[in-house]
Amino acid sequence: MARIAGVDIPKQKRGVISLTYIYGIGRSRAKEILAEAKVDESTKVSDWTDEEIGRLRDAVGTFKIEGELRSEIQLNIKRLMDIGCYRGIRHRAGLPLRGQRTKNNSRTRKGRRKTVANKKKVTK
Repeated sequence: MARIAGVDIPKQKRGVISLTYIYGIGRSRAKEILAEAKVDESTKVSDWTDEEIGRLRDAVGTFKIEGELRSEIQLNIKRLMDIGCYRGIRHRAGLPLRGQRTKNNSRTRKGRRKTVANKKKVTK
């Protein structure tokens, strides 16, 4: 396995796909990195030479990825929560923030259903 940016890249996959295992790198950025490093994107990782892996490490190093990117995103969310804007309040409450409806769906954000008991009727 090749190790780039602290992540083990699967060697049985093509270069474009395997680079997406790194947090912060999608398909388009992976193509961009491979073009910059002059590595064929259809080549499998197992066929990469040490020189190509070195060039890829240098190319990947120019982007903000993995831990640095995760911490930046968390700081941005914390800032929104601290200033008390709408998105920050929705983050705090664990609700969707981009205008989705919450009456029926949004179980991913809200979590499992919590059953609320009905009031018992008083009989005379």
